[in-house]
This record gives sequence, C-alpha cells and structure tokens, in this order.
Amino acid sequence: MAEETEIQEGQPVRPVDEVLEALKTLPGVVEAKRELGEVVLLSERAKAHALLKTLRDDFAFQQMMDVCGVDYPERAARFELVYNLLSVTRNQRVRVIFSTDEDGAVDSVSDLWPAAAWWEREVWDLLGVSFAGLEDHRRILTDYGFEGHPLRKDFPLTGYVEVHYDEDRKSVVYDKVKLTQEFRNFDFLSPWEGMTLLPGDEKVNRSRS
Repeated sequence: MAEETEIQEGQPVRPVDEVLEALKTLPGVVEAKRELGEVVLLSERAKAHALLKTLRDDFAFQQMMDVCGVDYPERAARFELVYNLLSVTRNQRVRVIFSTDEDGAVDSVSDLWPAAAWWEREVWDLLGVSFAGLEDHRRILTDYGFEGHPLRKDFPLTGYVEVHYDEDRKSVVYDKVKLTQEFRNFDFLSPWEGMTLLPGDEKVNRSRS
C-alpha cells in the first residue's frame, strides 16, 4: 500500500525504456524490445512461469489481461502463447511470448492469476495446448462433442461434424459434414455482361444482311 500511496501523491512513472532495460536481465528472457510503445519479452518456455511471477511480484504487473495463442504449423514448436499484463499503479503494459509444441504441457499461471484459468481453457479449446496445473480442461467456446481445435491453421473450414435435428429420433444429433452442393466457380459477371447475344439482336443482323 505504501507504493500505491507514493504513486498517488505524484511519484513519476518509470519510462518504458527504463523498465525495458530492467527486464532484459531477468532469467528466462531471450529478447526484450519495444513495439508500439509497449514492452515485449520473448521468453523460454521452461522459465515462463517464474518470469511471470517475477513480473507480478517485483514489477507490479498486477493484472493478467488475457492469454491467447498463434499457430505457425510450419514450425516444430508451432504455437506461440501470448500473455498480456497490466500494471495499474504504473500505467504500463508488458507482453510475454514463448513458443511450445502440441505435445508438451505448459505450466498454468492460474495459481498466480485465478482468472487466467478461463483464458487457458480457451487456448486449450481453440488450439489444443494443454496446461499443467489447470484443474479444468473442459471446452469453453465449442460444444462438448466438438472434434479438433478450430483455430489451428490445418483445421478444415467446414469442420468435421455438423449438428442437426433428427425428426425420427426427436433429438439433436451429430453427423459427419456433408456438403450440399459441389464447388462452384463464380465469375462475378452481371447477367448482361455474360450474354453475347441480346434479345432482338437477330433481327438487327438480318436487316443488315
């Protein structure tokens, strides 16, 4: 509380560059840089949890704003996990990024920020990245019987299953996706542009001959 009181009384906020230089020396930081006025830290996966704890306890980044992921299927470690933190007292943000594959589990930060459990469940649901220490791995955006992870770049646009109401069974059922029509190639021309002979042209041609 003493730190908050001093800041409220007019203690100057540390410039972004000063914070950046301090964060460069933290264990687990591979690279530290500025992007659009915010600090971005590239971290080692094994040390990411310890780094995030240090940011919370020693640098006053009290709030976990969100956790999200990006898929790069051409990489061996195909996923990048992104943690966005906010320091309310210092009015500063930091973004922590590290890479992981689809097999190993990432340490959950729900023990540091309980609200992170919701974000991690979303990452698991949409990308299939699992979290060690996360008590609840139920899907949070897709249905219970959903197959696959829809934010992966190799996930088919039509999905694997579709839901419909079966009148005979009197219930909602899952079936494999069936496309109702074959692929069509549209030329986007208007009906008039696509026509080479308009009604009445044959009369004009006869009169000219």
